[in-house]
Amino acid sequence: MHTRTHTHTHTHTTHPEQWAASAVAPGEQLGVRCFAQGSHLSYVIEGGVSAGYSLPPPTIPGSLQRLQLEYVDVVFANRPDSNTPMEEIVRAMTHVINHGMSMYWGTSRWSAMEIMEAYSVARQFNLIPPVCEQAEYHLFQRDKVEMQLPELYHKIGVGVVSWSPLACGIVTGKYENGIPESSRASLKSYQWLKEKILSEDGRKQQAKLKELTHIAEKLSCTLPQLAIAWCLRNEGVSSVLLGTSNPAQLTENLGAIQVLPKITAIVASDIDKILGNRPQSKKDYHH
Repeated sequence: MHTRTHTHTHTHTTHPEQWAASAVAPGEQLGVRCFAQGSHLSYVIEGGVSAGYSLPPPTIPGSLQRLQLEYVDVVFANRPDSNTPMEEIVRAMTHVINHGMSMYWGTSRWSAMEIMEAYSVARQFNLIPPVCEQAEYHLFQRDKVEMQLPELYHKIGVGVVSWSPLACGIVTGKYENGIPESSRASLKSYQWLKEKILSEDGRKQQAKLKELTHIAEKLSCTLPQLAIAWCLRNEGVSSVLLGTSNPAQLTENLGAIQVLPKITAIVASDIDKILGNRPQSKKDYHH
């Protein structure tokens, strides 16, 4: 699912049949993931984005052609490329934007230091800096978004497009009594997730989720809705990417927007007490 990248807290809806699209052609070296929203997409480059490969990065024009689009709203450079000078990366992304293939560019899984380097390079050479960072953020993964990125948000306006708000389904509560046969954790390729859920820490997480269920009930919402609304409450989070397997899940998750106003400072404090994992920060960047 694609969501636009402002520095304001919100999500956008999409038709269920449009929430994901593949844009990878056989033989391409760079993988691409696209998230649909209406007629435009966010576009994720997997791997290097060096201007040395060619300008623009080779997958973008072909992907736009296959998707029958003239441009996407935002293109993400997924994971930093240590083999490519930062100036080349920023020039390549600037080229993409200047040639009308994307309106903005962002980073994905970059450190705060790498994002700041890209911003500095852009300012030095009159290029276009990234506007957002795609980062994992959920009830049990908080440090980067709450400790490292707020400074970038307040100093240079880089917002967060967060992913995995339900922690690969862990936060839904469906693993409370083990691993259901139809769940993601039951698949061979997700053995790591199964081990994580069945570990001692995993069992502790399930116990905390059971306590959080009581808060969700008081707010007349589901646990997934509470978890997503909790992510949106962070002022630095521009958007939350939702991964769903059917239209019913998407509809339920989008209900988090109605839950957001219910998460008062008192409710947020109650959640923190249950989780016991709030990062120690000099500043509180939550509403």
